[in-house]
Formats: sequence, C-alpha cells, structure tokens
Amino acid sequence: MRRIRSVKRSVRFPVSSTLLRRLALASIIANVAIVVTGGAVRLTASGLGCPTWPRCTDDSYTTTAEMGVHGVIEFGNRLLTFAVGIIALAVVVAVLAHRPRRRGTLPLAVGVLLGIPAQAVLGGITVLTNLNPWVVGLHFLASMAVIAAAYALWRRLGEPDGPVTPTVPAPLRTLAWITTAVSASVLVVGTWVTGSGPHAGDHGAARNGLDPTQISQVHADGVFLLIGLSVALYFAFRAVGAARAARAAAVLIAVELGQGVIGFVQYFTHLPAVLVGAHMLGSCLVLLATLGVLFATRERLPAVPPAPAEPVAEPVGAGAA
Repeated sequence: MRRIRSVKRSVRFPVSSTLLRRLALASIIANVAIVVTGGAVRLTASGLGCPTWPRCTDDSYTTTAEMGVHGVIEFGNRLLTFAVGIIALAVVVAVLAHRPRRRGTLPLAVGVLLGIPAQAVLGGITVLTNLNPWVVGLHFLASMAVIAAAYALWRRLGEPDGPVTPTVPAPLRTLAWITTAVSASVLVVGTWVTGSGPHAGDHGAARNGLDPTQISQVHADGVFLLIGLSVALYFAFRAVGAARAARAAAVLIAVELGQGVIGFVQYFTHLPAVLVGAHMLGSCLVLLATLGVLFATRERLPAVPPAPAEPVAEPVGAGAA
C-alpha cells in the first residue's frame, strides 16, 4: 500500500506549463535530429554497417571492431533512438503529472511515444530488405508524421482550453489545407527522387528504377506550386488583416526558398553529401513551417468557467410546519 501511495504521489508531482512545453519542444528537436543523423548513415554508405536487426550482427547487439567506422555510425544512430524515446516518455509523464490536465494532449504525447518504436521497426525492415528504396522512403515519411504530432502537441500546450475559432475566412482555411497537402506531396515525391539517386546507403543497395532527371523535374514542379500557393496565402492573409497568419506564411516562403536553393545547387553539383544532408534538414523545416501556417489560421479561446448554480428559492410558507 505504501508503495502504491508513493507512486501516486510521484505522478501527482506538479509539472509547470513552462517545463511541459520545453519538453515538447525538445521532442521536436530530437525527432528532427534523428532524421538528420539517419541521413548521415545513408550518406556515408553506412546503411548496412549493422547488417541485420534487431541485433547488429548475428552474434552481437553491438558493433564490433571488424565492422569499422560504418558499423559505429549505424549502431550510433540506433542508440539515438533510445534517447529520442526517453524524451518522448518524459513528455508523456509530464502530461500525466501536469495539473490541470490539458485536454487533447495525452493522445498526442502517446502517439509520439509509440511512433518511436514504430520507427525502429521500420528502420529494421530497411536493413532486412537491404535498404529497399521504397522502404527507406516510408521510413523517412513516418519520421515526418512523428514530427508533425510532436509539433501539434507543442502548439496545443501553448493554447488555452476553450473552443477553437478561425482567424481567417473559410476559403483561406481551405487554401491553407490545400497548401499543406501539396507540401506533403512534395515530401513524398522527394523520397522518390532520393530513391533514384546515388546515395543508396550502401554500395550494393538497389535503386527504385525511376529516371532521376524526370522525377527531379516532377519534384521541382511541386516545389514551384507550393511556393506559389504560399505567396498567395501571404497576400490573402494580409488582405484580410490576419497579421499572425501572414507572418507564418512569410516564414514558410523563406524556408521554401532556402530549401529550393539547396535543392537546385545539389542537383547541378551532382548531389554532394553535405548538401543532401542539409536538404533533409530543410525538409523537416518546411514541414514545421507549413504546420505553422495551418495553426495560424485558427486560435483557441480561453475556457469559460461554469456559471455558479443559483440557489433554489423555498416555497412560501415551507418553513411553517
């Protein structure tokens, strides 16, 4: 009984809103970081540094000296998964301990936490399929989904608990959703471009068979469409006086232009590894900036406390008995 009470007291230990939001931000940063380090594994041809999964070799869970630097890089990235998972677990515990409990935060926190082992399994499948480019692309996109959930949690923790209300007219909210869909499609096609290129993660890994020039053009067309939609959103937000949404759209445009420059330079310089890694980081930033625009088209109002119950009047003469 004493042990149960001590556990309950520990769960009830107060967690400040500031600490909770900082942990959520740390989760976003950690998930972006593991995308970048995962890219480093592929760009250094260390994708099969640990040739099997869940072990690193058939006889060991850790890398061995015979596997060299590639084994160290691949195994190091696997270890980072535990660090990201610990941060996600800390967020869940903090959400449970925070009082009053923020509505809608626990499902997001649990979703991020469960996304970490799911990512580990997908990473294992990429190894077991000898870095199949379609599986590698799915692994990257699943990371984007976890980052999106972590961002949604971070934003939710900065809002009050009242009802959601739009800050822009309905047609502009629809345009923001369309822009988000186009942004997601650009990320998807980007994985196809990567799967057709030279950075397979291992010298013997297969490619997806798509023509690199043609699929790169499709990807570039999607980027041009995305930038056009973002510019349209910026001027539309300004026209209706939605200053916060306009600032978010301006940030998105700036990130898109930076990402576009990196993309074009890497293409015409034959995909140097450093620029490809920067482009992967840019993909995460484009996703976050796109979500920033979407969240700027609505706001959550403060919760209205319930009105105090009015006393029930006694019938006249009820006390004379």
